[in-house]
Amino acid sequence: MRMRKMRNLEPRMEKCAAYRIDQPETLRGNWRSLKPDCTALWVEVGCGKGKFITETALLHPECDFIAMELVTDVILLALERAAALPDGCPPNLRFINGNAGHLTEIFEPDSVSRIFLNFSDPWPKARHTKRRLTYSSFLEKYKNVLTSDGELIIKTDNDDFFDFSLSELARCGWTICAVTRDLHNSTYAADNVMTEYETAFSARGKNINYVLARIPGES
Repeated sequence: MRMRKMRNLEPRMEKCAAYRIDQPETLRGNWRSLKPDCTALWVEVGCGKGKFITETALLHPECDFIAMELVTDVILLALERAAALPDGCPPNLRFINGNAGHLTEIFEPDSVSRIFLNFSDPWPKARHTKRRLTYSSFLEKYKNVLTSDGELIIKTDNDDFFDFSLSELARCGWTICAVTRDLHNSTYAADNVMTEYETAFSARGKNINYVLARIPGES
């Protein structure tokens, strides 16, 4: 179901300008300048309404967080969520209105310690396979920007998309370090921060799939 077009989109986006990075390519090679005391850069591709990335940034002040979201109306909700916190948006969190296709233009090689793909669009039709964020061409982009010990974390409620993702990771030589088809009843549940989507679907009894992988050649 499509979201209704946001009212007063431009003035609302302008109010959140301090938390946006509108020309991220200009920071390529210099992300540490945003928050020099942070020890790692974590990126969520497709942050949705921002629950996961905002809560995770609060839990890990030692890390710098970049939330990417293609849909402007959706990223506005994430921005406003962060801005509405008692102390405002966490100083280690910024937002980019963009997508995974531009990752290598935004981040230099060996710069990102962790990438999150939370409930990505599964693109279920066969003719849309190459649009899936776990297709080999995207995995190559993640490999390019991740550090040698960097991690890719995927969560999804879509079992077919999960099977496809595991297959692509294996085909591209990634190392699977953790995997479960029932995250909330697994040993990995304790550290899990739920997204809005995850909260709704798990409440209906839907299993949540999870995998943590490292780039080829790492373990």
